[in-house]
Amino acid sequence: MALLDVQNLAVSFVTRNGTNMAVDGISFSVELGKITAIIGESGSGKSVACYSLLGLVPMPPGRIDGGRALFEGRDLLQLEESELRKIRGRDIAMIFQDPMTCLNPYMTIGKQLMEPLLYHHRVTTEQARARALELLDEVGIRDPESTIDNYPHQFSGGMRQRVMIAMALINEPKLLIADEPTTALDVTIQAQILKLVAGLQLKRDIGVIFISHDLAVVADIADTIVVMKQGAIVESGNRERIFRNAQHPYTQKLLAAIPTDSKQPRPDAVQPLIQVRNLCTWFDQGRHREPVKAVNDVSFDINRGEVLGLVGESGSGKSTIGRSILRLVPVTSGEVSFDGTDLTTLEGRELKAMRRRMQMIFQDPFASLNPRMTVYDALAEPLLLHRIENRKTVARGVLKLMDDVGLARAFVRKYPHEFSGGQRQRIAIGRALATRPEFIVADEPVSALDVTIQAQILDLMQQLGREYGLTMLFVSHDLAVVRHLADRILVLYKGEVVEQGSGDDLFQRPQQAYTRQLLQSIPGRSLLA
Repeated sequence: MALLDVQNLAVSFVTRNGTNMAVDGISFSVELGKITAIIGESGSGKSVACYSLLGLVPMPPGRIDGGRALFEGRDLLQLEESELRKIRGRDIAMIFQDPMTCLNPYMTIGKQLMEPLLYHHRVTTEQARARALELLDEVGIRDPESTIDNYPHQFSGGMRQRVMIAMALINEPKLLIADEPTTALDVTIQAQILKLVAGLQLKRDIGVIFISHDLAVVADIADTIVVMKQGAIVESGNRERIFRNAQHPYTQKLLAAIPTDSKQPRPDAVQPLIQVRNLCTWFDQGRHREPVKAVNDVSFDINRGEVLGLVGESGSGKSTIGRSILRLVPVTSGEVSFDGTDLTTLEGRELKAMRRRMQMIFQDPFASLNPRMTVYDALAEPLLLHRIENRKTVARGVLKLMDDVGLARAFVRKYPHEFSGGQRQRIAIGRALATRPEFIVADEPVSALDVTIQAQILDLMQQLGREYGLTMLFVSHDLAVVRHLADRILVLYKGEVVEQGSGDDLFQRPQQAYTRQLLQSIPGRSLLA
């Protein structure tokens, strides 16, 4: 008998423009001791389906139109809020996508962990604290006795996600719902979280629903995979069948979007455009404290027309290197030469003139685009600032950029919030191309995107790179993504380059233990090989 049996679940949202069907009559089940993965792009309805089971979809505008969700024989959709409240957090627990927005910044980790235990069980504060310490140790938090009284901002992204997992497990639930728990995490941290969830599921013999947009992420842990598109289930089965013999075109599309070694070889370039020599970028922490050596004695070249991949975990210094080259952070020492000119010596107008030839694509396009400026204004600004176009010709320049990045010209008067994540990243790419640069730093430009949108952006960057003759530093924590795009790869660890070479060399003959760790952390390698 299934732990959870969902039958013909239908959920819609009522808006001023009519009714939008978010979940259209889906059925699936979760067995005790098994992991069911629900896969689909953003907007496919996978999160709404699971949230509706626990009464977490706001009503209105949300509305459950039909179906049943039998959990241990009780229909969750028919329970009163008071009855659901007793089940939430005790029998069914949830791990949310972004722990920083789900954890209370004003409460210590310990108090937040103890809260569900004190609410659902008659235990003392001392007993609840002892249990919280046990869980923190079980999920791999170092030195829980001292960190239990820390606040969320004092933890890294991976550590905050471990805290969320501990919070979900503290009442020993029978069903765990994990909603995109590894999105935007470093590939090594992602691997740790996936291994942790799978290990805890086996140890505690609980059922798990794992929501993700990436088939590769669930390749190693899921027992059953359910593929959703536009609110409906298009295919389901065990993971071997889905990966080896997918039937539906949409499932095949998701599999095809997983980054592979599709890099087209280009002629060897021998003329360096960027030369970095003994670069150090340190951040002062105040009196009597050692500076943070974010980048420490790094040297490399980037040849004209080349895409150089820079990989490493968060905190390895890769983004700081990109920002140091563009003089967006102060360089402590060393030399950064652009086409023979030492950028570290430039100031004022000279630096501004050089920046026309260098641009950056940031990780979060929503944060890097001005929410008060339309797409037209955002693209026109650099064209006018650098006098590439004048008031009479700027409209033509803006529309060409829209064409180049694959956006409809009709969208030109819209604001950033009216676009999807992938569309916003296209706008950011268009803005970077506006000055017709020779060199671009792309800082994690696809880390938070759906796998199909990620593939589109990577293909777009390859196409534009050839069309514009760009030289690029592509920063990422994901070796699979970098291999798809880069001619050469540098592996960064704690501010220093530990290995470099072509994608084939690094994937087939890694020399350093850290590089091997990054490779082993790529999700789904066994099924995708």
